[in-house]
Amino acid sequence: MSKYVGTTSRGIRLPIIKEGDNLANIVVDSVLTASQNEPFAINDRDVIAITESVVARSQGNYATVDDIAKDVHDKFNGGEIGVIFPILSRNRFAILLKGMARGVDKIYLMLSYPSDEVGNALLTYDELDEKGINPYSDVLSLERYRELFGRKVHEFTGVDYIDYYVDLIKKENCDVEVIFANQAKTILNYTDKVLNCDIHTRNRTKRILKEKGAKIVLGMDDILNAPVNGSGYNSKYGLLGSNKSTEERVKLFPRDAQGLVEDIQAQMLKKTGKHVEVMVYGDGAFKDPQGKIWELADPVVSPFFTSGLVGTPNELKLKFLADNDFKDLKGEELREAIRQKIKEKQGSLVGNMASQGTTPRQLTDLIGSLCDLTSGSGDKGTPVVLVQGYFTNYSQD
Repeated sequence: MSKYVGTTSRGIRLPIIKEGDNLANIVVDSVLTASQNEPFAINDRDVIAITESVVARSQGNYATVDDIAKDVHDKFNGGEIGVIFPILSRNRFAILLKGMARGVDKIYLMLSYPSDEVGNALLTYDELDEKGINPYSDVLSLERYRELFGRKVHEFTGVDYIDYYVDLIKKENCDVEVIFANQAKTILNYTDKVLNCDIHTRNRTKRILKEKGAKIVLGMDDILNAPVNGSGYNSKYGLLGSNKSTEERVKLFPRDAQGLVEDIQAQMLKKTGKHVEVMVYGDGAFKDPQGKIWELADPVVSPFFTSGLVGTPNELKLKFLADNDFKDLKGEELREAIRQKIKEKQGSLVGNMASQGTTPRQLTDLIGSLCDLTSGSGDKGTPVVLVQGYFTNYSQD
């Protein structure tokens, strides 16, 4: 065996990206400079992945709390609204709630329990069992919730999100009533104008509310899906995927970046002769076993990618082959038998027992998760990740 390294993931450092920067040129130059200085070679089917944050920043895709407030006010005609199923996040949601509260007179804030959609917990199921509460049917007022469970802070942030959200709404001169429920239709007992803030279940929530007679039903993808007073926007995702920038401004999920990934691909081909794949990535799709938090608070892992990243892995499970098809072989004979089996695979392996246990996910979700873990979200300074060897396998030297 002449090749001893499989997949590698390298964080690539960039200059600090500002609005108006030519991101394609900066990414290409940074990857090539890194390859010359480290050094390492650029290969066909390497993947260059750019975090959504620097893409949106270079686009200047920002909006203010006042922009959010105006859009919410105009689309709901002010008054009272239900804000349901938000995630518990200072970075992701609190500033959006600030804009919602600024745009209306009263919010019925309906929180899912014992945790939000991505796993941030208010309570544990054991605590619900102890108090005899059925989360699938029981509706709790704030007073009843406090009577049963008192005040609790988030394990990692130290924040009581209930008090945090209530105080934030009140500071915008907006009344608030908190409800704990997991059935979307519950909010219609309080108001028929609803802004549902769930991410991955938003379409089902909208459908249920409309079927139950809601007068106005919008999701976060319907807010700032067009410019407000010249603001940034995202026509597909609206506020979904946004992050706090300042106390009065949010960075929205990037838009119209298909040209960016294809430009980078073309520049790399011209400068290196290698055909690389390129993608924009945000949150990875994985779950923290300690905090029970599912990382994916963005609407998708990758909103933009080149055509070579379409699809799912089509792989054989080596340990299945070793334990079954070739259980009587050892050493070089076993290695060669498995290598030959891989070389002979044709077409889709869906349903093939020899592929069971391989990860049945989109390539962009898998690679994007690897990149998110590599780049992190703090001070590593590597918003570009170069993934090499992802499409190689055991049969290749």
